[in-house]
Amino acid sequence: MRVENKQIPFRLPAPTSGRVDLLVVAGEHSGDEHAAHAVRGLRAENPDCAICALGGPQLEAAGAQLLYDLTVSSVVGFVEVLKSYSFFKALFEEVLNWIEKHRPRAVCFVDYPGLNLRLAKALRERGISIKGGGDVKLLYYISPQIWAWKAKRRFTMARDLDGLAVIFPFEVACYADTDLPVEFVGHPFVAPEYVSPVSYDPAGPLLLLPGSRKQAVARIFPVLLSGLSAYGTEDTVVLYPSEAIRELLEEARAPAHVRLVKTGVPIAARAVLTSSGTMSLHCALAGIPGAIAYRTNALTYLLARWWVKLDYIGIANLLLKEPMYPEYIQGRAKGEGLAVELRACTEDQTRISQTSEQQRRLKGLLDQPTNGTVSKWLARQLT
Repeated sequence: MRVENKQIPFRLPAPTSGRVDLLVVAGEHSGDEHAAHAVRGLRAENPDCAICALGGPQLEAAGAQLLYDLTVSSVVGFVEVLKSYSFFKALFEEVLNWIEKHRPRAVCFVDYPGLNLRLAKALRERGISIKGGGDVKLLYYISPQIWAWKAKRRFTMARDLDGLAVIFPFEVACYADTDLPVEFVGHPFVAPEYVSPVSYDPAGPLLLLPGSRKQAVARIFPVLLSGLSAYGTEDTVVLYPSEAIRELLEEARAPAHVRLVKTGVPIAARAVLTSSGTMSLHCALAGIPGAIAYRTNALTYLLARWWVKLDYIGIANLLLKEPMYPEYIQGRAKGEGLAVELRACTEDQTRISQTSEQQRRLKGLLDQPTNGTVSKWLARQLT
């Protein structure tokens, strides 16, 4: 990912309204999307709410004054962070100074814990936030996955934050031993206005989803292709998120019946083989029968088994506490087993009906609670 606007020093603009009710900080494209949904709902209820954002184009389109586009500055990987260290240090200090000067009533951090939790800590240490003796309320939307790893983060979050809105119902209990107020506000993927990138069509193509990170795709895509090869030569679509991933997929020399399609084009599929990422949840909520395949290097896998104590790696499976998508991990991720899954997903009516029933339960688990959406949660925090 690229880092732009590296000229230092730089200054964030002043709020155009002269005041700030809410500052939103969303450092990635997904956070920009989810935060924009929350801001649109908040402005619908309170059109006079003055909102500024460090985020991306979707937050700006939702009506927030975009102070800086963080989505073009996000990086992944230790080396990339080191290369851009001076830039991020300057940006971090400028954000802190802006908050100290303009004093928003509240700051809502959205996901992106590497940056956002550090900002929350610094605001407390500078005496700007309520927990630090100041007057700026600190909120957080979309919790870090403390249920998977770094569980002790919950104590520093409770120390620094005034409220947390989570998107999985079981996450509320993860903070039960802290004094942090936590509310489940529903998952953005089941909001009425959300448009899923995938849907179920029993006459559609097969779908392969190898992921969005180069190292993972390099390991997982050949496994998915081996499963497809053992199954047959039906029309198949592979979704890819970026040109870098497309180039990697092309190097694998997939058969002619396998089409590469960039994410963003709606796809209706009859069955899916997927990695364990966000797209697997999209597929589960769409009711597409499928299976998960996952491979990583041996050391990473051993460390993960040591650190992460989970029964499943697929979020739909975790939520349902059963394998909606059977998981083929490491040595089990082989073509023959995945081909068996594809046959069951396309030919076994019991399996297809079971997936539909699991889809219904999954939507019920993630649906917005009676006490409101993330927008209503934000509105209550600002009263």
